[in-house]
Amino acid sequence: MAFVEKKLPDDAPIAAKALNWVDSRFPLTKLWNDQWGQYYAPKNFNFWYIFGSLAMLVLVIQIVTGIFLVMHYKPDANLAFASVEYIMREVPSGWLVRYMHSTGASAFFIIVYLHMTRALLYGSYRKPRELIWLFGFAIFLCLMAEAFFGYLLPWGQMSYWGAQVIVNLFGAIPFIGPDLSLWIRGDYVVSDATLNRFFAFHVIAIPLVLLGLVVAHLIALHEVGSNNPDGIEIKENLDADGHPVDGVPSHPYYTFHDIFGVTVFLTIFTAVVFFAPEMGGYFLEYNNFIPADSLKTPPHIAPTWYFTPFYSILRATTSEFLYVIQAGVAAYVALIWLKSSLGFMTKAAIAVIALLAIIGMMPFGLDAKFWGVVLFGGSVVILAFLPWLDVSPVKSIRYRPDWHKYVYIVFGIAFIVLGYLGVQAPSPMGERVSQVCALIYFGFFLLMPWWSGMGTFKTVPKRVTFAAH
Repeated sequence: MAFVEKKLPDDAPIAAKALNWVDSRFPLTKLWNDQWGQYYAPKNFNFWYIFGSLAMLVLVIQIVTGIFLVMHYKPDANLAFASVEYIMREVPSGWLVRYMHSTGASAFFIIVYLHMTRALLYGSYRKPRELIWLFGFAIFLCLMAEAFFGYLLPWGQMSYWGAQVIVNLFGAIPFIGPDLSLWIRGDYVVSDATLNRFFAFHVIAIPLVLLGLVVAHLIALHEVGSNNPDGIEIKENLDADGHPVDGVPSHPYYTFHDIFGVTVFLTIFTAVVFFAPEMGGYFLEYNNFIPADSLKTPPHIAPTWYFTPFYSILRATTSEFLYVIQAGVAAYVALIWLKSSLGFMTKAAIAVIALLAIIGMMPFGLDAKFWGVVLFGGSVVILAFLPWLDVSPVKSIRYRPDWHKYVYIVFGIAFIVLGYLGVQAPSPMGERVSQVCALIYFGFFLLMPWWSGMGTFKTVPKRVTFAAH
């Protein structure tokens, strides 16, 4: 195709001429219109739909503040802690940049958890948005990896020993565990080699993958269209111009909607940064203001709060709890055989895998630490299967049976309790409560193919429900 540049009048503004020059060589205006300017979104979005934009904002904050921190940080075991103190005390506004970065990490996970909650409530993972959910799940995994690798960098007591504990978990994997732990650390203990490779992953490798996944997530979203609180596909009802009747252009409508949300968020974010950056030890642990000491173990080692729901499941997996899990696995296989429409070979394969797992949980099998790691990983990975576990005939919680709401509430409470217990010191009562909450957590997902389709569902309207505001 021959190169063609649009002709503009001689008296056209310089900005218009410059944009025309770029558009003839790069589809800048087309990208803007496709991805936002003329992208039609449902007109009944509520406040739950602000968290995607906020996640993008926090990602930018983390990248910018991270660049400035890297300018002064020393990835050396002998200099790392001192370089962080130098940033805090000597670099102009260094304390502000550091607190923005640390607060931004927690803000990122708060926003992502709320973003995932919205998807759960309104069925945003359902057909045709399965790939959007999978890209989002991959982003969540990258965020967890990014946070884990960055956690060691301050080289404080909790950073050092937290990394030691988490890396040692890989040692529970049969056969390859010890070698895998050694490979991750780069040494027999967390040392300068560990710090250097964690720094490389945190600053270069993971951010590149994360940015690619964010782009893929947005492209997939704008290809199939956004979901809405009613769970109605607005693309199925178009006007004479081919635009959704129940849609509005994202710009300017949701541009200003997002600006308002960003203003509220930045007000809260700024208040935390200036007045409570440690947030009582939840955002920045007090032990992390003490230099790492390989000869002095803190009395209680726990990961940052955003890992603790899954960490509680790991810690709740004791040798006694394995008997409960064995009974649960056997009952679940029986349920599949009696109430599932899966084929005979699939059921047989599930039964064989379950039998091997039950044998592996016997006293002569693999120890509880290994199964704790399995449940820890499984509690995260199971989120990826949500589009295929939910068989409800409707997407949105609005049109599901009322008792479904209580199922979601119980699940949410269990998740929050797991998160709280994960930052507390181990106790017999806490262990029992964690075990109950772990059963609720896995039961929510594993029993979803049955409970999500039960009850009397409300009629979904043909058009989205919308009240002007």
